[in-house]
Amino acid sequence: MVEIQFQTFLVLLAVLAGTALLARRLEVAPAILLLLAGTGVAFVPGMPAVELQPELVLLVVLPPLIYSAAVAMSWREFRHNLRPIILLAVGCVIFTAFAVAAATHYLMGLPWAVGFVLGAIVAPPDAVAPLAIARKLNLPRRILVVLEGEGLANDATALILYRFAVAAVATGMFSLPTATGTFAAIVSGEIIFGVAIGWLSLRTRHWARDPQVEITLSLITPYVAYWVPEHLGGSGVIATVVCGLYVSWNGPLWISAATRLQGIFFWDLVIYLIEGLLFLLTGFQMRSLYAQSKAFPLHDILGAIALVSVIIIVARFAWLYPATYLPRLMSKSLRARDPSPPWQWPFVIAFTGVRGAVSLAAALALPFFCEDGKAFPYRDMVLFVAFGVILVTLVGLGLSLPAVVRALGLAQAGRAEHVAEHEQEISARREALDAALRRLESITLDHELSAEVMGLLRARHEIRVNQLPASLDPEAREITRTGMTLTRELIAAERKFIHELLRDGKITDEVRRRIERDLDLEEASLENREHRRLPV
Repeated sequence: MVEIQFQTFLVLLAVLAGTALLARRLEVAPAILLLLAGTGVAFVPGMPAVELQPELVLLVVLPPLIYSAAVAMSWREFRHNLRPIILLAVGCVIFTAFAVAAATHYLMGLPWAVGFVLGAIVAPPDAVAPLAIARKLNLPRRILVVLEGEGLANDATALILYRFAVAAVATGMFSLPTATGTFAAIVSGEIIFGVAIGWLSLRTRHWARDPQVEITLSLITPYVAYWVPEHLGGSGVIATVVCGLYVSWNGPLWISAATRLQGIFFWDLVIYLIEGLLFLLTGFQMRSLYAQSKAFPLHDILGAIALVSVIIIVARFAWLYPATYLPRLMSKSLRARDPSPPWQWPFVIAFTGVRGAVSLAAALALPFFCEDGKAFPYRDMVLFVAFGVILVTLVGLGLSLPAVVRALGLAQAGRAEHVAEHEQEISARREALDAALRRLESITLDHELSAEVMGLLRARHEIRVNQLPASLDPEAREITRTGMTLTRELIAAERKFIHELLRDGKITDEVRRRIERDLDLEEASLENREHRRLPV
């Protein structure tokens, strides 16, 4: 049994790697192809069924995804866009859940409580897939920040609504004042707990002063932030987001360079594997859903999926435009401080309403029986609709988004922002080097340094200055690009020569590793500068 499971895991990894390469060639978001690949592989003869356990997603997979996204998020930008983020993550989720409940009640005959369960499941856009698609499209920075902030916080709203709705179905009781008070208490408590865990994590890691221990503690942090509130009846999402934002803002002063370098590569790999396997396993659920779907007429399932998909898309547009422009019409100070964006911005934010694995996990987590022993009503129908909505939004909206962005002309605005951001980066680097030069002059006056030491320090400074482009015109950019290419060739020549020395027995493996690490850091620095180059 263990051997079969491990073989299946290796197959999933191979499909993940192959699909990622294909997605890069086709310039399609990997999440889309991974979902389709998982669906296709699930029906391969001899492939064992792989069930996606809801506990795996909600308790194991979700915490590191949310935490890593929060750490990567700028607290300053998050705070600056807090109003639109809250309007989307709280207001839009509640509005969409109510719209789905009303539509399924009046058009499909579902009880109100069951409709709210379904609405809470499909209301929150995914935290991973929309950004994976949007980041490739050169969208304006603020759109990406709002989408990222919404993805971080909307799961909390949806999961809390989900628990209230499931409890109402299971017990037949619901109190709006009680639910509102509980919601406020959960939000307040999780914010305080998230700050406390972030503070404790940074102090503990700073005290450890060992990269391996610190990275291990960083992996534990999101689970502590998530599991404790979740166990006490909260969602865990808000605490994890707050913890990540706290670490993002305060971490540079407490985390060492060695830990940061190793941690970046570690977390990149962990998140890559988690995201990829999550979408693959989501596609795998099509096999078990297909087996169960024979109990329902096909037209009923397709009709329900089409209805709910249309409702969540229309509801997002219906919410977003008033939420964007009405506050500015009612507040002169807001209008002066934050002028209204062009209509294309809310359109593309509304269009990027892709649902993901959290919705499926919530549907899978539905209880089979109510407290009175009766079967949970419409459980299988809710599960089918949740998967169908994920498929329709991820594939349909995901594949259409690049064409929509081009039609709206937003890519050009994004490129202009990238140019301005690159100018700011070069300016910041030059100012930092000027500050270092002033400090060097101060050191020269305060200490009696030899000419050799001063020459070494000035040479390092001049190298850093010469690495910056003289300007952003095409000729200067081409010179910089050529210099990077030739530098890579020189690094490759060093690597080859060091390998020959090792092969001839003139150096030891330990010497070779130390030299290679310096070359690796230099090459990584090149890739970092090239990654942030201007879009062509």
